[in-house]
This record gives sequence, C-alpha cells and structure tokens, in this order.
Amino acid sequence: RHTRCSRDWSSDVCSSDLRELRVDGGASANNLLMQMQADLLGVPVVRPRTIETTAMGAAYLAGLATGVWSSPKEIERHWQIDARFEPRIKRSEADERMGQWRRAVQRALRWAD
Repeated sequence: RHTRCSRDWSSDVCSSDLRELRVDGGASANNLLMQMQADLLGVPVVRPRTIETTAMGAAYLAGLATGVWSSPKEIERHWQIDARFEPRIKRSEADERMGQWRRAVQRALRWAD
C-alpha cells in the first residue's frame, strides 16, 4: 500500500493501492508539475493525449446512451498516452521535500492570522 497516499489524501481518492496517477486538465500540460507529482508520490504519472477530458466524458456517455459505443471497454481503446513521468528521486528525498512543504504551509497559515 502506498503510505503517502493514505497519509495525505482523502480515503475516497486512495481506497486501493496507487500504482499510477492518471491526470487531465490544464495543469497536466505542465511537464515540471507532472514530474514533481511523480517524484513526490513515488508512482508514475500518466497524461493522455487529450487533456480536456470533461467534454470527452460527456460525449462518451452520450455515445453509450445512444448506442454509438456498446460498452465502456470499447471507449477505453480511444484513451492514448501522451507522456509518462516516472519517479526520479529517492523516497527519502521525497519525504524531506514533503516535510518542507508541510512546514511552509503551516507557517503561511500562521502568518495569515
């Protein structure tokens, strides 16, 4: 089980083992951000060719409802990988970076009061 996930994220997101993180949306176009996610989580981050998937999801659901596709499995074949970001740092370094981040957030919260 991936412990960072169970420690830092809600149980809804991480109810099972995290083997890879699939991303979408505008921020996923940022290669540096995606590499940082892979490094800190310790799992590959996978970005699809089409990153604006909200509209695609609606279209796929409509297609399922109208018979364009017969099953979700048929739709899965349309999903293609654009980039895969593998973790590049040691677990100990990732843990240290996360600790620094938590300390910075706590300082910022106290500063805002």
